[in-house]
Amino acid sequence: MSDTTSTAPDYRDTVFLPQTDFPMRAGLPQREPEWLDRWARMGIYDRLRRKEGRSPFILHDGPPYANGHLHIGHALNKVLKDFITRSQQMMGRDARYVPGWDCHGLPIEWKIEEQYRQKQQNKDDVDVVEFRQECRKFAEGWVETQRDEFKRLGIIGKWEDPYLTMNYHAEAVIAAEFMKLLMNGALYQGSKPVMWSPVEKTALAEAEVEYHDHTSHTIWVRFPVLGGALDGASVVIWTTTPWTIPQNQAVAYNPEIAYGIYSVDTAAENATAKPGEKLVLADALAEAVMKSAKVEGFTRLRGVTADELDGVLLAHPFRAVENGDGEWDYDVRLLPGDHVTDDAGTGFVHSAPSHGEDDYQLGLKFGLKMTYNVEPDGSFRPDLPLFGGQAILTPEGAEGPANVSIIKQLAYSGALLAKGKIKHSYPHSWRSKAPLIYRNTPQWFAAIDRKLEDGMGEYGDTIRSRALTSIDKLVRWTPQTGRNRLYSMVENRPDWVLSRQRAWGVPLTCFVKKGARPDDADFLLRDQRVNDRVIEAFEKDGADVWYHADFKAKMLDGVADPEAYDQVMDVLDVWFDSGSTHAFVIRDRADGSPDGIADLYLEGTDQHRGWFHSSLLQACATKGRAPYKGVLTHGFTLDEKGMKMSKSLGNTVAPADVIKEYGADILRLWVAQSDYTTDLRIGKEILKGTADSYRRLRNTLRFVLGNLDGFSDAERVEVKDMPELEQWVLHRLAQIDHQLRKGYDAYDFQGVFQTVFQFATVDLSSFYFDIRKDALYCDAPDSLRRRSARTVLDILFQRLVTWLAPILPFTMEDVWLSRFPSEDDSVHMHDFPVTPADWLNEPLARKWEAIRRTRRVVTAALEIKRSDKTIGASLEAAPVVHVEDAEVLKALKSVAFTDICITSDLSLTADPAPGEAFRLPDVAGVGVVFEAADGEKCQRCWKILPDVGTHKHAGTCARCDEALSR
Repeated sequence: MSDTTSTAPDYRDTVFLPQTDFPMRAGLPQREPEWLDRWARMGIYDRLRRKEGRSPFILHDGPPYANGHLHIGHALNKVLKDFITRSQQMMGRDARYVPGWDCHGLPIEWKIEEQYRQKQQNKDDVDVVEFRQECRKFAEGWVETQRDEFKRLGIIGKWEDPYLTMNYHAEAVIAAEFMKLLMNGALYQGSKPVMWSPVEKTALAEAEVEYHDHTSHTIWVRFPVLGGALDGASVVIWTTTPWTIPQNQAVAYNPEIAYGIYSVDTAAENATAKPGEKLVLADALAEAVMKSAKVEGFTRLRGVTADELDGVLLAHPFRAVENGDGEWDYDVRLLPGDHVTDDAGTGFVHSAPSHGEDDYQLGLKFGLKMTYNVEPDGSFRPDLPLFGGQAILTPEGAEGPANVSIIKQLAYSGALLAKGKIKHSYPHSWRSKAPLIYRNTPQWFAAIDRKLEDGMGEYGDTIRSRALTSIDKLVRWTPQTGRNRLYSMVENRPDWVLSRQRAWGVPLTCFVKKGARPDDADFLLRDQRVNDRVIEAFEKDGADVWYHADFKAKMLDGVADPEAYDQVMDVLDVWFDSGSTHAFVIRDRADGSPDGIADLYLEGTDQHRGWFHSSLLQACATKGRAPYKGVLTHGFTLDEKGMKMSKSLGNTVAPADVIKEYGADILRLWVAQSDYTTDLRIGKEILKGTADSYRRLRNTLRFVLGNLDGFSDAERVEVKDMPELEQWVLHRLAQIDHQLRKGYDAYDFQGVFQTVFQFATVDLSSFYFDIRKDALYCDAPDSLRRRSARTVLDILFQRLVTWLAPILPFTMEDVWLSRFPSEDDSVHMHDFPVTPADWLNEPLARKWEAIRRTRRVVTAALEIKRSDKTIGASLEAAPVVHVEDAEVLKALKSVAFTDICITSDLSLTADPAPGEAFRLPDVAGVGVVFEAADGEKCQRCWKILPDVGTHKHAGTCARCDEALSR
């Protein structure tokens, strides 16, 4: 090769290199707030609402609690919602999103009480309305903080007019929804055991209970038999709640279990078991019980039939106890119960109907007495003999002295057979994290199996039947496992405990007749005139008016004698508040839907027992069906090692910190790259990987922008006139358009992003762009190949930027404005472009699949030569490609395969490949023999060709000479 470089002119200014102001470095943390301000000035959300002819899509926001800064779970949740509303909007819907907040409830009330305690003030000495105003002010402050934090994530919505459960209209509607239960017969007052928090002094719903490991006392207790065939023996029970023994009313057995009478032969010196004593036990558990009781030898005397157990009376362990004042001198009945098993314990279950659901049901069936021995603070009533005033749990949630006192008394009374401790899963308060107890208290319930008097029986006559029908027939579940989880919960749940003994909430707006019993027909005042007055008062002044001294008289004036009725002062479970949002948000707002039914509810998997559950029950009670057509659930966020995040471990990831370092788009991209249907991991290394994916995608978009500089409609080429390579790109676009719309509709954001990302980085950057750089940089401006490539780049731009806008709203806005600068335009004002179906060309796709397979063999062969320094670039090569398949060879010859392989020359032959030819094991019938390119290096395009130096323009090839001549 001769050297012409010293005499050839510098052609750099004649090459059409990419030109764009779009920066290589994103600078997201600094720049994103500018776009937020811009969108606010433009009023984009409201402008989108003004687009006509669109069917509404309502994603109803599950209200986060107005208490504390956002954690990464909040960010995950809101970003997923934003993906959906933005994508549905860009697919032609009117995607409305009204953010909201849960504002009532115990956590806020607890914070205000803490403030009082710090000032040595007693909450009970403060006027209730003044106290509620403090709670309202506290919630308002956190709503503002969280609103700013959510907006910083790029979430689009009606931020200036959110819904708050403490707004006056919301409180009025919540009361109205509650009074529908009053009127349709679902509401009743019952005295039954409920989950009770001694720390918070209130009942809790199932959704407010979580389970943690807890160490409990275990005791084996003798109940002596009083006469009959088993006289002289003791029935033995086992329990992990010694404090419930003073409340015992019965012992349960299962007629299907095999029982026997066992005699103690020998026992350890420190055992309480006595040789010769007789114990009645389940056969399957006898050996384990004897071991726990330190019995060294025992004999099974005989079996015991179910008939022998039926009707047996037992003595309470504290019967005739000294200073017991006769409290326990009653007969304890032995009763059959299906809940008794021989998996653990003794085969007999001690029953305290006031302190357990199974016990309560047994009590209902057999008319057992309910006891009221336990106070709201978790202590025994002061006048209970022996144990009066002793705490089961302290105000701090620690174990009080009651358990140990009862165990000691059992031992003193000779009733304690054995004792121990067990670590097991135990219910705790979701809020205070303190252990709970079952406690019998008068509470207000929604009966979920009672036939409702509302004429809305299309999906069933009871709350439960409507809920189960809705789950099965009316709701789309994403993922489907959510259906099974909620169905099981609803199928097996008890009645809904609606009442709370607190101050900050919507009161149970009902009146009860003095002196009447809960089962009396006139116990509850059921009058729509009174209901309407309450609703009107709440609309005007909020729920605080319920606590005004003259409120009852005003409400009952002319309807009933105020002196004949008591005003209920409990407040509603906050889950009833949020469960009612379908009424005051979806139904009542102009941007809602008159039927009060949302297209989608989206929350974490914990909301199967929370918001999904309470919304379902509430709506089934008041509107006859579920308030949603679809439910989507996501997993929890874990650290990089898969561990649960906690402040004590120091492994939390705060959204604000991620945004400060990387920007919100990187956090959003992490969500898009994750499988949200399972638990998601996040941490520094994961975010680094996310940022790398972002940089690759940004570079692809920067290439598109740079090569569209100056593009106009005059350059456009019709699809039919384009080279096959461009037609193949359009075929891929048509495929991806279909996949992407289907993915967005299925809420498969991981699939959507991976589809677009793989297309952008593999099909485009590593293939199409790599090939077409030469034409874009060096072809004449009016060449068909360059114009076709630029036309395709314009088509790509319109689709890539809009397709990715729901996921990366800040970056895509930056890309869009880099090409179309405007004070009044935004990528988020545009829909996904319609992609012509006739771009699909399967025969062409199959042909190009064969071409790309063959190209892989060529590029792999040249990479080896580049690695061993034989060549510095693929343009120095002119390989010989041996192709056995005649159809493939024909396809390769029909296109510019030399350009496709980015070589200066290339030979195609059907001759068998020699032994030294390079092959790839997964591409049969193709062999490549390296040859160096012959000729001089063109000083403009760098191809090595024989004709370089023979044209008008020194040091150029024919193509470049022609381009320069034009």
